[in-house]
Amino acid sequence: MSDASQEQVSVPLRNNIRRSAWSIFFLILPCLLAAALFVADAERSEDLFRHFGIQISDEPPQPPMIVEPVATPAPPPALQVKIPIRLIKAPEPEVAAQFLRKWRVSGPTVCKALRDAGIGTSEWRAPSMRSTSHECYFQRIYKKNDVRPLNSLFLRVKGSSSGDIVEIKGRLVGPPTNAEGQLDVGHMKIFETLVRQAGWSDFQDALVPIRSLRDFEHERFGAYFSFRRDTESQDSYNFMLVVTAGSGPQTRTKAYFSPERWVEAPDPRIAELSLPISQLSSKQGADHLQGVASR
Repeated sequence: MSDASQEQVSVPLRNNIRRSAWSIFFLILPCLLAAALFVADAERSEDLFRHFGIQISDEPPQPPMIVEPVATPAPPPALQVKIPIRLIKAPEPEVAAQFLRKWRVSGPTVCKALRDAGIGTSEWRAPSMRSTSHECYFQRIYKKNDVRPLNSLFLRVKGSSSGDIVEIKGRLVGPPTNAEGQLDVGHMKIFETLVRQAGWSDFQDALVPIRSLRDFEHERFGAYFSFRRDTESQDSYNFMLVVTAGSGPQTRTKAYFSPERWVEAPDPRIAELSLPISQLSSKQGADHLQGVASR
């Protein structure tokens, strides 16, 4: 065979070998890619095999994880709006008197109460013809020497011609005491009567130190009450009870209890309109049924 014939036979043979090699390469390539994916993500491959029911390991399949829904918090309860009673009802005068310090009795009434207690005060009158103020007083000197009184009592209730009290002042000199060193009952009636006529319950605390002849000073809501030993005489005592109408606490308290600052109580018929719609409709239905039954 000539060289030309041999070359014609070898060309198809090389072509067949080349085609076979490429065919084998394209058959092996998918297997290599699948192996690479299997090694890179073994867990996902196992899930894929389990999906088709193929067991690839001896471990039992894990049950699917159940995620419980997150519990949402319950909405907060609705706030109940309550109208303070002070917006629709003014305080009682008896309650206001405990804070709004003013004399609820007149000067003549206090003077009469002192006389009933055994302190013989004068009548409520002007001290002189030109005086615009009125007063009642009591003064008695029990003992004295050539220089000064050794034992005396002075008391004065001062106010206006209409009977309003301005101040109450007094002085004890050498007051008599009992065996325990306490102020005698007769003098003690002065302070008991004043506290009772004022009507301020917290001023009852003043009676204890006064009975023991100890200094006492108390100020509440513009009312001032003091019982103090005289600095110039160790056996003399001055006392005073006065209401300062222009003080800060007195002014604020008076404004708080002023009727003009309080809302009047609503009419019951108008108050029904402020009910919720559900309650208002049920009330109207009940009224309708009651009217039908009465017919």
